[in-house]
Amino acid sequence: MKGKWLSVAALVVVGGVLLILASCGRDQQLVSIQVQPTTETFGDAKTPPPLDAGLQVQLRALGSYIHPPVTKDITSQVTWSSNDPQMMTVDSFGMLTVVGQSCGSTLIAATVTTNTSSGGISSHGALVTGYMTGNVVCFSSSGSGGGGASGPTITLTFGGSGTGTVTSTPAGLSCASSAGSCVATFSSGATMTLTASPTGTFGGWSGGCDSTSGSGLNCVINNLTAPRAVTATFN
Repeated sequence: MKGKWLSVAALVVVGGVLLILASCGRDQQLVSIQVQPTTETFGDAKTPPPLDAGLQVQLRALGSYIHPPVTKDITSQVTWSSNDPQMMTVDSFGMLTVVGQSCGSTLIAATVTTNTSSGGISSHGALVTGYMTGNVVCFSSSGSGGGGASGPTITLTFGGSGTGTVTSTPAGLSCASSAGSCVATFSSGATMTLTASPTGTFGGWSGGCDSTSGSGLNCVINNLTAPRAVTATFN
């Protein structure tokens, strides 16, 4: 009788070992990604977005796995992407950087291609993605000019060591380089032309122009429905 119970006990032990081995033999599976911080805000209402350019924060991607349950730092293993590269970019190491060409909110994604479904079933191209929200505060001071009481804004900053002025058509923005930066509000959907009048050499436009004309002196903005940030360079 004693031998019978010993045999049963031995079978239980063997069964437990086999169960553990079977569990260990399963691939560890990524089921979710959390990006930290979950939200980050840059700038303030008194600062034009171009002046926020270069502000940074380091993001982390934490992966939650099963078989067995564990959380790992996978910051360098995910594919990072920004929904609005004119507002923010993110490099392969998770460094989030403000570009300064637009303001508002954008989603930053951290993605891993797992090739398995949530149930562990083979599924080519299956993705696990986590998100965070990046915010750049829009400039709200009246600045110089202003084509309307409400609507999207154009923020103008100056580059280079030269001097000059920039005016808009339709009227609303008239700004000298000595001001450093100006902002004006226009009606949503407007088509704008910003014209540079340099006292020396004009170095060109950068930022939110859709096209240029007039030998490069004009910055054309079509269908203004969101804030734009433009830089005029005088040499």
